[in-house]
Formats: sequence, C-alpha cells, structure tokens
Amino acid sequence: MKLAALVSGGKDSIYAAYVIQKQGHEIKYLLSMTPKRTDSYMFHHPNIHLVDTIAKVMNIPLIKGTTKGEKEKELEDLEDLIVKVKHQVDGIVTGALASKYQKERIDAICQKHGLKSISPLWGKNPKEYLCELLENNFSVMITAVAADGLDATWLGRTIDKKAIEDLEKINNRVGIHMGGEGGEFETLVIGCPMYDRKITVVSAEKIWANGCGIYKIDEVKLVDKNYIYKDR
Repeated sequence: MKLAALVSGGKDSIYAAYVIQKQGHEIKYLLSMTPKRTDSYMFHHPNIHLVDTIAKVMNIPLIKGTTKGEKEKELEDLEDLIVKVKHQVDGIVTGALASKYQKERIDAICQKHGLKSISPLWGKNPKEYLCELLENNFSVMITAVAADGLDATWLGRTIDKKAIEDLEKINNRVGIHMGGEGGEFETLVIGCPMYDRKITVVSAEKIWANGCGIYKIDEVKLVDKNYIYKDR
C-alpha cells in the first residue's frame, strides 16, 4: 500500500512508520500538525519545528498543517490535512499506543474519506515496546516531562536500558504509563534506520516550571549515520 504517516518527530509516530515500511508498504508522505497551544489533546508540541529536519533525513515529502489546538475543532484542521493526500494514498499511519481519544477520532476521519487507519503499535506492552525501540537501533531523546517521578534530569536524556529500568521503577511507584501515552513525557527520535543521518543537538535549554519541563532545542546539526549505539 501507499501510505501517509502522521508524524511529530516523537518515538511513536516515527517507529510506526518504520514498522509499516518494514512490512513492505511505501510511506509516500509525512503529515504533521503544528498546534498553537501547548495543551493540545491531539498533537505533540515540544520541538515540533524539527519535523522539517526529520523529513529531510527520511527523504520523504512533508505536508504540514496548523491548528489553534482547540479540543475537537483541531480535528477539522487534521481532516483538512488528510484530505490533501487522500487521492494519492490508501491509508494513514499513526503511532497510537493506548489513547482511545486519539485513535477513535483518526479512525473516523479515515473512514469518512475511504482510507485505512493503521496503528501498528496499538496495544503494545509499554516496557516491551521501549526495549523494541533499542533492538531496532532507535535513538530517542526525552524532550518534555509532566508527571510525578520525572524531574529536570530527564530532559535531554536518551532512552537506554537504564532509563527503561528507571521508568519501570517510577511506574511501580506512581503508576505512570511507561510509553508516555498519558502525556507523562514527550520524545524526539534523533537516530533510526529510516534516517540517512543522525540529528545531534547543538544548543538547547531546559525550561522548568510547576513540576513540568521542556527541553527546548534551538539548534541541531546532521552527522554521519555511522555512529555507535551504546547500552543497548
């Protein structure tokens, strides 16, 4: 099938595209929404500006949309974006893990326009999923945190075996979703098999307030892909 992948630059959307591509399907377009507010119910906000860089290293055309991020109304903006490619693709790929709110709404838009809604990560065990990312050479950076047990030291931290162990301990203590599906944390994929180069952060700032934080990335550079994965 020819498909469009709804991506933010985070682990779920990029890994979903990777899984589908490995199954032999073509990711013809990347679709990305930029919300104008940080508390969008549907869309990833931290460092969304880097989606252009991600499309560049994936060598896939990117089509972007914007939304005010208002609950339910933002779905109309998403539908407008999907309509732009509906005659060129058979379906839409998303990285939904466990959020029925997001999945049901995207499913409905796709059904309305005769497209398949594909969520290859749906229902995955969160810990097994994080380990699977490492097994498939995904380098994932945490770029925002908003949950008990996650402090400023997590900002800019790369998910490795130790991070997974620490997330499991926090999950056992306070019940966070280890995959961050409840908004506990946000991520950025800085390296993976779909990229032709790795993204390296040159300049970033940790912003912390009221128990929440963002790793605001101001500048990145692209480096040779032949880098070594450690602690996998």
